[in-house]
Amino acid sequence: MDSPPDASVAASRIGLSRLHFPVTTLGPGRRAGIWVQGCSIHCPGCLSRDTWAPAASLTETGEVADWVEGRAGDELAGITVSGGEPLDQPEALRALLADLRARPALVGLDILLYTGYAYRGMARRHPAVLDLVDAVVSGPYSGSRPSTHPWMGSGNQVLTLLTERARERFVPAPGPRQLQVSADGGTMWITGIPGPGDLERFQALLEKRGVLLGEASWRP
Repeated sequence: MDSPPDASVAASRIGLSRLHFPVTTLGPGRRAGIWVQGCSIHCPGCLSRDTWAPAASLTETGEVADWVEGRAGDELAGITVSGGEPLDQPEALRALLADLRARPALVGLDILLYTGYAYRGMARRHPAVLDLVDAVVSGPYSGSRPSTHPWMGSGNQVLTLLTERARERFVPAPGPRQLQVSADGGTMWITGIPGPGDLERFQALLEKRGVLLGEASWRP
C-alpha cells in the first residue's frame, strides 16, 4: 500500500502562473509580483481566465522566495500575491509567506494578498495566512460594479490594512490607475487593473500599429 504524501512536502510546492518585477500597478512602490495558477471561483467577467486551470506542475516555494530575494537590492518595496486564487492553495501559500518573512534581506517589505473570497470567511478559515501579510484585497470580481480605486477591479472589493506598515504605505492610494505591458515571446502580459473599456481601447491601438491579438484572457 502506498504511503500517504508528506504534508510538509506538499505544502512546499505551489502552482505558479508567473513572476514579474517590477510591478508598479498593484500596490505602492516597486514590487515583486507572484501569480499563482488555479482558481475555483471563476468570477464572471474575470480578466485572468488563463489562471483558472490547475498548474500542470508545481514549483518549490523556496525557489519563488529565492527569486524575490534576488530582487531585494533593486529598490524593492513590497510583494504582491495574486492569481488565480492563492487561497485555493492555503498550505503552500502559508509556506511561501513564512519563507519570505524569514529572510533577513526581505525584512521591511510589505506583502499584499489578492483573494476572491470574502474577508470574513478568509479570516475564519485562514488566520495563519493573515498573520503573514500586511494588506488584503478581498471579494469576488463583479463587472457590474466598477471601481475607481487603482488597486481594485470592482466596487464590492475591500482593501483591509492589517499592520501599521500597511497603514503608512497604502494610504492614500496613488491617483489615476495605470497598466504595465510586457511581452515574453508571443505572449503579452498586462499588469494592473484596467477600467471599463481600457482593454478594448488597448486592442484597437495595437491593431492600428499592425499588431493583432489571438487568444486573450479577458475574452470568454
